[in-house]
Amino acid sequence: MGSFSIWHWLIVLAIVVLVFGTKKLKNIGSDLGGAVKGFKDGIKDGSAADAPAAAPGQVANQNTADKTTIDVEAKQKS
Repeated sequence: MGSFSIWHWLIVLAIVVLVFGTKKLKNIGSDLGGAVKGFKDGIKDGSAADAPAAAPGQVANQNTADKTTIDVEAKQKS
């Protein structure tokens, strides 16, 4: 009862292919592979960077007297 035989897995695979179709399964596989690759690249790039940069559109706290609060409503002036 703890493990399935090869026939159980083949039947499950056949049902999955019938339900989703081969094209959709191929797309899911390629999307999953791309996500894993992107995650690995992000981890590699993240460990190489010393300090994280602010995301575009975010304004750093420019008030030098009070470093404990951040104004989330601040807009960057051009």
